[in-house]
Amino acid sequence: MILSDKKILKSIENGEIVIEPFKRECLGTNSYDVHLGKYLAVYKDEILDAKSHNEVEEIVIPEDGYVIQPGTLYLGVTEEYTETHNSVPFLEGKSSVGRLGIDIHATAGKGDVGFCNKWTLEISCIHPVRIYANMPIGQLIYFAVEGDIENYYNKKTNAKYNLRSDKPVESMMWKNF
Repeated sequence: MILSDKKILKSIENGEIVIEPFKRECLGTNSYDVHLGKYLAVYKDEILDAKSHNEVEEIVIPEDGYVIQPGTLYLGVTEEYTETHNSVPFLEGKSSVGRLGIDIHATAGKGDVGFCNKWTLEISCIHPVRIYANMPIGQLIYFAVEGDIENYYNKKTNAKYNLRSDKPVESMMWKNF
């Protein structure tokens, strides 16, 4: 079951969902709009290795925007910090962003109960597009959880993305080996 706007607001009041900064006008009927932060990152090496820590180069989006190019994976970050303690958050791109040919996640659209951080975005495009910091980029949709939870993400000792960051976080797949 997807949470309605009233249920999202109640969950925020109860501390079950945290969105910082929270702007009431970003709350939709059953979702919350999130915005692109000012940092992007690209991998330094052309060939990535799943067993190695692949380094990234930071890009700060200037005020007049930044043109992303096809064939490059850009890691972005949401402006909003979120916590979800009783529901499963899903991040989807906004239709206006999709109509520009921009994808905001390759595979990682689902969060875990207990995820507490900004969202790293896996941005790609099919033709060059100028993007801007603080532009609406996606929407969070919350699904109710059935049953008790034993293993919250923020309490897992082996969780790879618990360290709070204002910048995109590169793949930590290498920690699985």
